[in-house]
Amino acid sequence: MAWRVLTIVATLGAFGAFGAAQAEPRLALVIGNSAYQAVTELPNPANDAKAMSDLLASAGFEVTTAPDLGQAEMRKAVGDFAAKVAQKGPDAVSLVFYAGHGLQVDGENFLVPVDARIGREADVPLHTVRLADVMNALAAVPSRTRIVILDACRNNPFSEINKVVGRGLAIVDAPAGSIVSYSTAPGSEAEDGEGSNSPYTRALLSVAKEPGVPIEQAFKRVRYAVHQETSGRQTPWESSSLTADFAFFPGVATSAPVVAATDTKAKGGATGATGTKVAAVTTGGRTSLRTVESWRNELKPLRQPDAFERVIAEDTVEAYQAYLQLFSAAPYQTRVRDIVERRKVMIAWYTAVTVNTTASYELFLAQYPGSDLMLTAQRLLSRAGNRQIAIATPVAVAPVCPPVPAPAIKPTRRKAEKTEKPSKKTTKRTAVRDGGPPPPPPPPSAGPPPAALGIGIGIGIGSMIRRPSYGPGPSRVTPGGHSHGPSGPTGGGMRGIGSSGGGMRGGYGR
Repeated sequence: MAWRVLTIVATLGAFGAFGAAQAEPRLALVIGNSAYQAVTELPNPANDAKAMSDLLASAGFEVTTAPDLGQAEMRKAVGDFAAKVAQKGPDAVSLVFYAGHGLQVDGENFLVPVDARIGREADVPLHTVRLADVMNALAAVPSRTRIVILDACRNNPFSEINKVVGRGLAIVDAPAGSIVSYSTAPGSEAEDGEGSNSPYTRALLSVAKEPGVPIEQAFKRVRYAVHQETSGRQTPWESSSLTADFAFFPGVATSAPVVAATDTKAKGGATGATGTKVAAVTTGGRTSLRTVESWRNELKPLRQPDAFERVIAEDTVEAYQAYLQLFSAAPYQTRVRDIVERRKVMIAWYTAVTVNTTASYELFLAQYPGSDLMLTAQRLLSRAGNRQIAIATPVAVAPVCPPVPAPAIKPTRRKAEKTEKPSKKTTKRTAVRDGGPPPPPPPPSAGPPPAALGIGIGIGIGSMIRRPSYGPGPSRVTPGGHSHGPSGPTGGGMRGIGSSGGGMRGGYGR
């Protein structure tokens, strides 16, 4: 009887914890493209999608399963899913799982529908779905957490473009509140697998079932499991900007998570494989950036297999470089070196396409002249050069005849006799007349002129003559000069709207 009571209490407690964890709405869109029409079918994406749908449903997700979608159907499915997430409110958790073919062209990633027919590189954007469009559709909807899982880096089946596009997918940055997980590293290809599921999905199905494992820790465990199963041929990768905690199932993890450390003096931590205390330093759910030296300090006391597991799980260039400095035994050293070299290429490629200038592509070609991205870099270099030429070429405009100025009228100046400067003494002086014509005679009705005419204070008449006016004098131009382009120096120059301090106002609009 007591045993039954304890069982009921434990069940109710677990149910209560599960219900509390499920307070946020959870929605998932699962797409598995296997039945490709123009290329060989993939056997496992359909199986992967079904298995993930079952897992997510048991984790409290409202799952929408969409197998073998064409381009129009994929776009509609993503749009409908985003609208459904919007109805659930800002506390919702949205998850998209995609299994199938994926391509990268010009540094962009594309998901391939089953009806895609690609005969040349220009067909890729026209017959596929941009990964950026999927991410933007989710990011535009207020939600608590966004998860995108892509088992989509299989080998490129379109032989017509196989030599002009890079291998695998390109690096992307996850928007705030999101995490994007790839079944293999950028620039690498994933395996479809020999069993009923791909190596990546099989590992994820196993790890995600453990209660209380944070999703980022789950992906780290998946990475090491897949790397080991494929003998280093496939190493999953993710980009995370999560701002909230998430676990597929509530509870407390039974195994110690793989964590990072800045030094051994940090507070807290977990016990590593060799019993060494390892401190966890995270901000906002993301592991803090670390130096090669800090990684050396952590890896130095570990055995090589343990150190290898640690750096594979963390998957940072700094950790790999520290490992290569400390350990040299094969086969782990060879695997790590290959990962580092490929990661450097993909980081340089990400930088080149992000900057998108002739200088960025020239630098990439100088650093990696023989990479599989060479032809794409050369094409983008030419495109960037043409764009700069178009910007630099002046636009021809019809000539505008300037207005003909009116002829200037030169005034007739009278000679004025030199006058003396009036003295401060109150003495009478005779007025000095100029050499001009005499004044006209008074009208007949007027009487004789006053006797005092011509006698008075000495004021030179010539100095009272008003000078002719030819319009306003030259305008003062405040410092600053002309403003070229969308923004110019502040507070001066020739501006469309007069700023304080003067300047030439009007006539030059922005």
